[in-house]
Amino acid sequence: MKNFILIYFLGLFFALAQKKTINFYKEAERINLYSNEIPCKSNLETLVDYNSTGRTFKKIANPEIWHFPAKEINKNKPAVLVMPGGGYFDLWFDKEGVDVAKWLNSLGVTAFVLKYRLPHWESEECRSKVALMDAQRAMRIIRSNSKKWSINPNKIGVLGFSAGGHLASSISTHYDNGLSKSSIEMEKNTSSRPDFTVLIYPVVTMQNSQATHYGSRENLIGKKPSKEYIDYFSNELQVKADTPPAIMIHTNEDSDVPPENSILYYLALRKYNIPAAIHIWEKGEHGLAFGKDGYSFKSWAQICEEWMFEREIIN
Repeated sequence: MKNFILIYFLGLFFALAQKKTINFYKEAERINLYSNEIPCKSNLETLVDYNSTGRTFKKIANPEIWHFPAKEINKNKPAVLVMPGGGYFDLWFDKEGVDVAKWLNSLGVTAFVLKYRLPHWESEECRSKVALMDAQRAMRIIRSNSKKWSINPNKIGVLGFSAGGHLASSISTHYDNGLSKSSIEMEKNTSSRPDFTVLIYPVVTMQNSQATHYGSRENLIGKKPSKEYIDYFSNELQVKADTPPAIMIHTNEDSDVPPENSILYYLALRKYNIPAAIHIWEKGEHGLAFGKDGYSFKSWAQICEEWMFEREIIN
């Protein structure tokens, strides 16, 4: 009987928590990344699944950003483009997306959750292109609409978890100041460079090493990638002098995506004297999102808030 009561109340707790997320989720403005033809368009139909953490997406047909504006009456707010993880196979959209948007809103930061195309499901020709293409387009949309959305165009960052962290570090090292040959005004004149980067247990390297998350690598660049592809998407090798400042969050116990990923990116930033911070907790498995009771990893959100304050991103 006691077990039944416990199970009942646990179920009720998760149902109420998920209801709050769903209500917040419904408030989002959903913005298509491409108003005309989608580059590398597939014939996929988006799949949505549900578990105790909320929604997950697979086979994304129409990439979007979901806009969660901060409520504060501030006409020059920072903004963050959030990239959920899932090994480039699926997107943990609520756990590492919508819930993060709620936290960012509480800091006075406008959030955009990126529903990006997942390389695993795409054609061989487009597999390595679609996620980064979607991230760059999302950044241009946010920056070009900064006045409309009361956003400071010089305080737009990215935050990514796991494979979403790889995408966040990819756009932080593979960006441009505009595509001069594009016929689309926004693409021609708008930079895709983030102003700061937050990486939570990120995939970073694609090298043949013990640090590599081979599931993400295979989904992104295939089973037998060329050295050119391996190096191009090993983002610790792509850091340059104007790569944005970053903070890395990881745990020592993460066996899926070892902390060497964060360390490699941190060392690459230090090589160029780029402001960087890294925090590696002893305990905690991969994919904790905001953590759970009993793990000091839960404090990462506060540490990240303090880092954003020190960098004058938030007041």
